[in-house]
Amino acid sequence: MDQAQPAGHRPAPTDPEGPTGRLAEWLRQLTLDAVPGRVQERAKHLILDGIACALVGAQLPWSRVAVETVLRFEGRGERSIIGWGRTASAPVACLLNGTFIQGFELDDFHPLGPLHSASVVVPALLAAAEELGHVDGAAFLRAAIAGFEVGPRVGMALHGSQMLSRGWHSGSVFGTHAAAAASGVLLGLDAARLEDALGLAGTQSAGLMAAQFEAMCKRMHHGFAARNGLYSALLAAGGYTGIKRVFERPYGGFLSVFGEGHAPDAGKITEALGERWETERIAIKPYAAMGALHAPLDAIFHLMRERPIDSEEIARVDIDLSHAAYHHGWWKLERPLTPIAAQMNVAYAIAVAILDGAAMVQQFAPQRIDRDDVWQLIPRIEAHHDAAFDKGGAARHCRLTVRLKDGSTRQHFVEAPRTVAAPLGNLEVVEKYKTLTTGVIDAERQEAIVDCVLRLEHLPSTARLTELLAPPAGSAF
Repeated sequence: MDQAQPAGHRPAPTDPEGPTGRLAEWLRQLTLDAVPGRVQERAKHLILDGIACALVGAQLPWSRVAVETVLRFEGRGERSIIGWGRTASAPVACLLNGTFIQGFELDDFHPLGPLHSASVVVPALLAAAEELGHVDGAAFLRAAIAGFEVGPRVGMALHGSQMLSRGWHSGSVFGTHAAAAASGVLLGLDAARLEDALGLAGTQSAGLMAAQFEAMCKRMHHGFAARNGLYSALLAAGGYTGIKRVFERPYGGFLSVFGEGHAPDAGKITEALGERWETERIAIKPYAAMGALHAPLDAIFHLMRERPIDSEEIARVDIDLSHAAYHHGWWKLERPLTPIAAQMNVAYAIAVAILDGAAMVQQFAPQRIDRDDVWQLIPRIEAHHDAAFDKGGAARHCRLTVRLKDGSTRQHFVEAPRTVAAPLGNLEVVEKYKTLTTGVIDAERQEAIVDCVLRLEHLPSTARLTELLAPPAGSAF
């Protein structure tokens, strides 16, 4: 890609000391040598987890609708669509691949700056790498870490879960910045153009959380963010300018608009940048459900390990949650229920967990959702908002109480879900990848993908990884 400087272009950001300028300069200067080895290893496992989610998501019913519909009017291209054996333009491939990763609520999330990082970073980088004619694996890894660092920081500047409480799909609001940062680093943008890319990303941020109730489009929100971030970097690379100082503008700036009335903190964007690595705080899910349901699931599984619970002996289950978790994960259910609503609703998740002893892919498949046993239990489960859980770091607290028909009560309190408090280790991430992809791709391809990703910094080209991801995948159910 042509990196020639247009006339009058300034290689430095407009205010190098402001949060936008400091972030742009840090991204420009980031080297893999400056990233601790443990952070690099975690980043590779985040990429692997995203790939597992994409392979599972590629052939889901709503993903097939997305692919066939989008390709019908978007025309042709040469960039790879994961798990399909088909190609599209770079923005379309990015959009669809991001949709697959977010396709079944299996992908990572950051507990403080809620977004699904792999679903915005990995698709943007795969598309950008193909646009460049592929890159070496070390460059891909460095760019991925840039994206993993930026997204959560922008989210924390908006006070993270407050965005969910206000009805935004938080990750698609600030996922554009993660994708733009990752793509911009891979494209080799200077700090001035990175500032443009961040400004272009901010003006394309969006996402309404009402999509969680029945809409397919919730699956596509992070795909939109990935595509928009890729566009931002590509436009900036071509000399197209974006909003300057996008994070600090008092009128029409990113934080002033999305954080209006909620005291956004621009300092969070560069706080301990290069010292505290947000990549390490990105949580990888053990359940196929949205993050706010993980503490209740931990609680019910804890009680079931102590002593099995038969659904017939349950009189009532009460679940106390913070404001963000309650408003994000509780509403009265009615049949028919879509998989996305099932994965977002605490009553369904707890009901199926009690009945099946699990909360993974098969528990949220359409045929499971429609069975009578779960609908007989759902009316006996109710969530409540506990205002005490809104203070300080208590947002992920959960108290789950099972009241049995014999008059006895069993209760368990979770301070933080194990997803956050005791996150999956790297070996467990590999096991999750293998569990999810077994039966979806063959064993030889499965192992080759692991080998590519975990040796990413040694790959002379990302072409091999793309070759492994592109062929058709099987259906998860």
